[in-house]
Amino acid sequence: MPDFLLREHFVPVRVSDLIGFLCTESGPLHDQELSADEQTAFRRLARSVVGHVHTSYANEIRRLKDAYAAFDPDADPKPLAAPTGDERAAALAKLFETFVHLMTRANYQRLTRDVMEQVMTGASEWGVDMDVAWDAFDQVEVFYRGKGAGTRTSRHWLFWWRKREVEVPTFARATVIFKQRAHKRLAEDADTRSVFLKLFKDIPQVDIEMLLPGGRIRMPKMDRWKLGGSLSSSAGYVGWKLSTFPLASLLGGFSYGLLFALWSPLVLIFGYGYKTWYSFQSSRQTYTLQLTQSLYYQNLDNNSGVMFRLLDEAEEQETREALLGYFYLWRFAGPNGFTAEELDFSIEADLKKRLGVEFNFEVVDALAKLTRAGLIVTAGDRYKALPLEAAQEKLDSLWDRHARQGAPELADTA
Repeated sequence: MPDFLLREHFVPVRVSDLIGFLCTESGPLHDQELSADEQTAFRRLARSVVGHVHTSYANEIRRLKDAYAAFDPDADPKPLAAPTGDERAAALAKLFETFVHLMTRANYQRLTRDVMEQVMTGASEWGVDMDVAWDAFDQVEVFYRGKGAGTRTSRHWLFWWRKREVEVPTFARATVIFKQRAHKRLAEDADTRSVFLKLFKDIPQVDIEMLLPGGRIRMPKMDRWKLGGSLSSSAGYVGWKLSTFPLASLLGGFSYGLLFALWSPLVLIFGYGYKTWYSFQSSRQTYTLQLTQSLYYQNLDNNSGVMFRLLDEAEEQETREALLGYFYLWRFAGPNGFTAEELDFSIEADLKKRLGVEFNFEVVDALAKLTRAGLIVTAGDRYKALPLEAAQEKLDSLWDRHARQGAPELADTA
């Protein structure tokens, strides 16, 4: 698979750090430093961009809060008039649609059920596998951002007293949104009216199913074979032993000889079966404990807090894209400007070389935002940035329009 398909759109640099980097670094050619006046002017422009994007997302926060209020299990106070019937069903569908759009803006990837089942195939490093009850949900969506690797401690399969560090593929961020329905896997008092949101970090990919309620730990195939073999052996042995005794002895009742002949092997076989079952139960309890301890530190946010965090991430991403697009056109494109491909390559290559970060810059999205704001002009297939002073005047006029008509359109939050 081509490298650019593996890289994500997420720009892994904080906005304030990015502004400082752009102002103080010498540029790709090492002789393109900003003067003191240029630094002052660009920092002012950057503050205006940050303010415009934030204002746009403030309206988005209000819309999301209103959409989620009727389904928020932690809402305080509750809505005065919660939707019912068909109106509630429509509000639920709108909430999920809005959340999926939000995740796209925050550069998260959607995991379909088919993909999740492929990812979840097999047991975790703790030796257990889980079964997800998909029919326990009216609706459920799972998203991730960032693929990496983490380490887990496990014991050697043969030398069980030895601990070892193993590397496991992880999702840097994982988010789930779901609405439960009455199901035997869930508690009788499970909340089936609310919509739950969960955000986690550094989740092993094979254990993504542990983020959903109603999961059941499955006995490994080897243990099932051992337990089934023990029971089958016991039944077969008893049947064979009974067939070797005279019919008269059987009709007359169990003799001490028959009882003694059956007792010792049965104790051994059933004992082995019990040991297998008990070993699985111990593994399940250990896994449950490790899971609880792990998720305690990996849980980042819940319910409405997830929305606020994700909106903040989306806002930061929009701001980074706008700043990078404008700055590289303004400083490095020259009088002829850049094509979209040249701008894309310049940003990705320069930040990889000077900051060591790799990402797939959303050049089309960045150019669309800058065009709507009037900060760049086009000539054929080439783009040029307005000078700093003219760009600042454009942003100031957007503030005036915002005061009269509503939020500016720098960020695409529609």
